[in-house]
Amino acid sequence: MKGDKHEEQELGSEPTASQQPTEEEEALIEFHRSYRELFEFFCNHTTIHGAIRLVCSQHNRMKTAFWAVLWLCTFGMMYWQFGLLFGEYFSYPVSLNINLNSDKLVFPAVTICTLNPYRYAKIKEELEELDRITEQTLYDLYKYNFSNTLVAHPRGRRDLGETLPHPLQRLPGPAPPHEARRARMASSVRDNNPQVNRKDWKIGFQLCNQNKSDCFYQTYSSGVDAVREWYRFHYINILSRLPVDASVSLEKDQLDNFIFACRFNQVSCNQANYSHFHHPMYGNCYTFNDKNNSNLWMSSMPGINNGLSLTLRTEQNDFIPLLSTVTGARVMVHGQDEPAFMDDGGFNLRPGVETSVSMRKETLDRLGGTYGDCTKNGSDIPVQNLYGSKYTQQVCIYSCFQENMIKECGCAYLFYPPLPGVDFCDYRKHNSWDEQAEDVTSQDVLSYCYYKLQDAFASNRLGCFTKCRKPCSVTSYQLSAGYSRWPSVTSQDWVFQMLSLQNNYTINNKRNGVAKLNIFFEELNYKTNSESPSVTMVTLLSNLGSQWSLWFGSSVLSVVEMAELIFDLLVITFLMLLRRIRSRYWSPGRGRRGAREVASTPASSLPARFCPNPASPSSSPPGPATSLALTAPPPAYATLGPCPSLASSAGASSSACTPGEP
Repeated sequence: MKGDKHEEQELGSEPTASQQPTEEEEALIEFHRSYRELFEFFCNHTTIHGAIRLVCSQHNRMKTAFWAVLWLCTFGMMYWQFGLLFGEYFSYPVSLNINLNSDKLVFPAVTICTLNPYRYAKIKEELEELDRITEQTLYDLYKYNFSNTLVAHPRGRRDLGETLPHPLQRLPGPAPPHEARRARMASSVRDNNPQVNRKDWKIGFQLCNQNKSDCFYQTYSSGVDAVREWYRFHYINILSRLPVDASVSLEKDQLDNFIFACRFNQVSCNQANYSHFHHPMYGNCYTFNDKNNSNLWMSSMPGINNGLSLTLRTEQNDFIPLLSTVTGARVMVHGQDEPAFMDDGGFNLRPGVETSVSMRKETLDRLGGTYGDCTKNGSDIPVQNLYGSKYTQQVCIYSCFQENMIKECGCAYLFYPPLPGVDFCDYRKHNSWDEQAEDVTSQDVLSYCYYKLQDAFASNRLGCFTKCRKPCSVTSYQLSAGYSRWPSVTSQDWVFQMLSLQNNYTINNKRNGVAKLNIFFEELNYKTNSESPSVTMVTLLSNLGSQWSLWFGSSVLSVVEMAELIFDLLVITFLMLLRRIRSRYWSPGRGRRGAREVASTPASSLPARFCPNPASPSSSPPGPATSLALTAPPPAYATLGPCPSLASSAGASSSACTPGEP
């Protein structure tokens, strides 16, 4: 402790007679004697505002109490603010930074479909049989003569060469509300259309497992929707019997029959600028400027004359009229490395209209790790990318669903790529496909197995939405469309004449057979949205310093002073505990035995720790007073000050230490 000398010396050592008093030496590390001394020193010397008031007003207890309460409240408020700042930091918030850039832009990929499902030669007979059964169904249900064949040779569906499973039929009318509620609880009847006040509106088809223990009734309020969806159901099963590479064998001259003219940046397109694939519902599709293009198109100027311009043939070639009920073309704008999901992001072109689509490019860069749940390239996603393309959330979700489809039903769904060696689902080959029914929507008509899987998929019981995280980097195109009549009344004659001479364009209603499409960048400025941490370590330290200065008006050095105070408190507490242990277990004997031992010991042979500054032997001869002075037991530990006067404690004028000596 501060001001102490060496406490221990060897027992039996006698002080040297020639030893002279020396000044108190300053130790390398010193501590205060008590908490009070430490607190007074801190309050008198600290740079924290308000602490000095605790000492200056110590003679006024009311002021001392007021400043003590105020100081503690301020201290508590500051650390409450500290807690809020640390909570905000560890929540990892992000800020959205918007930058506007201007540069040459890579033109996106553009996919265009004919909206005419193709009749493959290998399944032509099966499709014709499906057409005849559907036409007979329309006549049986609605007495509608689809062709003169049914009028000349009326016959029932049973008379046809082959009966398809799951026939389209009228279903009983809706039950009363309480009975319908009870029936809905007891069976798996589902209806995907709201009820309307019509008689006998329910029409649909039924799907059951092999023993018919569980059935699913798919009903519609519109006969058009019912016939179309029922046709699609069987059309998908017929397409599944084709080889996977059947669409590759399509004739390449189909492009000339669909696209009359193609120009980009005032330059005509060629065969190297596009690739072809077949969509089950949208027919032949052509992708311009995809990743297979050797030289990607670049846009150095905005405007309609510096983009893609297409003249399309949109007439219905009567490929499958029962399946395709719209005319025009389907268009989608997407990135080069992204597959074209025509159902999700496409739009239709109207015949006889020039559609001008202006684009604005936008990019979004998200922070991953602790700041957001995104993936950079999908390598950390536990789902196999069946498309072999750039990772997107749609690619992952559809791949996840296909994996579960193969696992649960034993076959692949026709709309998504299959795994190697896995066939597409066909109710003639796969019992599990026929044993199950499906949830039919406006786009997908599946079996019962798909229905169960789709229900689990929609409720995320498959975990696809959890597994498939958002990509950290996303590029999108904001589209704005304008429409005008094309060609105009005054120019349509010569336009159609030119199309007829050059492209063999012969159609009665010429305006319904052509459309024009322009896609271009509205401007070369593109917006970049990037995330950045809202609270960095520098921001956190700045906020902490601001709060510290607000409540105490101090700096970083004041924090060091607080740390030093806490350290001194811990050291003093440790030393006091150590002294108490020494006084109880390691100090000389106490009580009568200790008094007798000390009284019988000459003063000259006492340890120096009992008297740090012993007097010279000649200054005070031993006598009765000395014996009386030594009858009191020595203290259990070294005193914190100079040697106390033994004479004052014994009531004698002499002591072991000469009064007045240091």
